[in-house]
Amino acid sequence: MRRTLIAGNWKMNGSFSANQTLLTGIIAGLPVGDAVETLVCAPAPYLAQCADVLEKSSVAWGAQDVSDHAKGAFTGEVSAAMLADCRCKYVIVGHSERRAYHAESNELVAQKAVLALSENIMPVVCVGETLEQRESGATNEVVAAQLQAVIDVLTDGQLARVVVAYEPVWAIGTGKTATPQMAQDVHAFLRSQLAIKSVAAANVVRILYGGSMKPENAKELLAMEDIDGGLIGGAALSPVDFLAIISAC
Repeated sequence: MRRTLIAGNWKMNGSFSANQTLLTGIIAGLPVGDAVETLVCAPAPYLAQCADVLEKSSVAWGAQDVSDHAKGAFTGEVSAAMLADCRCKYVIVGHSERRAYHAESNELVAQKAVLALSENIMPVVCVGETLEQRESGATNEVVAAQLQAVIDVLTDGQLARVVVAYEPVWAIGTGKTATPQMAQDVHAFLRSQLAIKSVAAANVVRILYGGSMKPENAKELLAMEDIDGGLIGGAALSPVDFLAIISAC
């Protein structure tokens, strides 16, 4: 049984005062029980704050990116070891914005996943297609190439410790959303791809939906067999909306 994971990606938002209000609001409103795992992925300057505020709660914290180098003369980069020092449990790798704005290749994303795992941090590997790619019928081809680069560099045991997030690029911040069945179809395809490498890993890897999940559509999306949670953007900045998505589980 895969435990549902609701992960908030704050992107480049936040301040110490706003974060305090958001985090304490989430803690105060969390439903009783452990059926859902809750995660917030904050900008690097706020990871220590997350650790301080969330340490005694059930909410995990993680980073939004990690360097593909272990250490050295890479000004501005943040290594996996540094994230481990901040007691991060997860890190997002390969987000569509990183791929688009920083030209991150599939191979680079795979290297980041390897380094995260080397520090016992679970990578949330993002895959997804643009509107042009979807309309040309290339969705499966695109997401398969993105995921396969990661699969190829991991052992079966490492693969079982990965989280995958399907984020249709055309549905992020556009007001458009995939129907639950459209999302399910891609999630099922991704799980079948994982199974080629390891059936055991495919059965435990959580695949999140990252295409503008909101309180209004969360319940229907999360009811799908292969949708194991959500990677939440805008709604993660509101404790009311974020908690509503958690409650939809």
